[in-house]
Amino acid sequence: MSDTTVTAPGPQVSEQDGRRPRGLGRYLAGKLGGGVVSLFGVAVLGFFLFRVLPGDPARAMTRGAPVSPEQLAALRARLGLDQPLWKQFLDFLGALVRGDFGTSYTYSRPVTDLVAERIGPTLLLVGTATVLAMVLGMWSGARAAWRHGGAFDKASTSVALTLWSVPTFWLGLIALMVFGVGVGPIPGLFPVGGISSPDVPPGVLPHVLDVAHHLVLPALTMVAVIYAEYVMVMRSSLLEEMGADYLTTARAKGLREDLVRRRHAVPNAMLPTVTLIFMRLGMVVAGAITVETVFSWPGLGLLTYEALRVPDLPLLQGTFIVLAGSVIVMNVLADMCYRLLDPRVRAS
Repeated sequence: MSDTTVTAPGPQVSEQDGRRPRGLGRYLAGKLGGGVVSLFGVAVLGFFLFRVLPGDPARAMTRGAPVSPEQLAALRARLGLDQPLWKQFLDFLGALVRGDFGTSYTYSRPVTDLVAERIGPTLLLVGTATVLAMVLGMWSGARAAWRHGGAFDKASTSVALTLWSVPTFWLGLIALMVFGVGVGPIPGLFPVGGISSPDVPPGVLPHVLDVAHHLVLPALTMVAVIYAEYVMVMRSSLLEEMGADYLTTARAKGLREDLVRRRHAVPNAMLPTVTLIFMRLGMVVAGAITVETVFSWPGLGLLTYEALRVPDLPLLQGTFIVLAGSVIVMNVLADMCYRLLDPRVRAS
């Protein structure tokens, strides 16, 4: 009998230990493989999408200057625009494998260097806005669901849906006009553009405070638009958990409503919100184009807008791949985190 109790559990544990790594490995390989395929699709789309844009980059670069047809032909040859489309595509893929996005027509600099310079301000803006929207949205959504039908629920849901439906550029222009320029008795409280002022005193602290001062309006504009998603997802997830048996059991044990919500209901309702956080991180980076353009914030969004005006094909391709790639990477990370957090996904 003692032999049975000692030896029986052994094979079960070893079988489970043997199965889990293979299941996890297959899951990770599938998600990573899908991400690689999606990135390749983004690269193909990024190349051909911008080739159908109206306008001639060579003519745009020489706008306002008298040039002969021979000079235009020489410029197209230097830019590689005189090559057949299939050869341009193969050259583009070969350079992309080496991590080379090409040279910008407008700036005459490697696109990789331009992206590296601009990605910092974008991450600062997106990161600040995402953290604020996440904290505010999850708190508002949880409180609204727990007091479903109350005054706070109705007010927070109405405000969130209203701001969500407002075009980002319109909201940014209103904020710029009211709080940047000033309207009536309201003075201009914040800078109207850029990331820093030219007359900042030397030192780290004055520079940080100046950047934070410039960050207020663009960050709040993004928060006002995206936090509604966190409100609605958190609210709907918590409403689904409200009638669960484990909450009734927790109340029967004598736990206060506040503890029931914080320790039991909210952690389970967080699963869809975690997925939204990762997905939104990628999409917010891409969605920063409008806000950065309105507030002249020197990030990838403004760089993309400047490239569209030419059109600067290498720069457009580079920023498009980076912005779209961020969505794909965050989706893969969301799938991995969801597997770690949700036992039902691990069991499937």
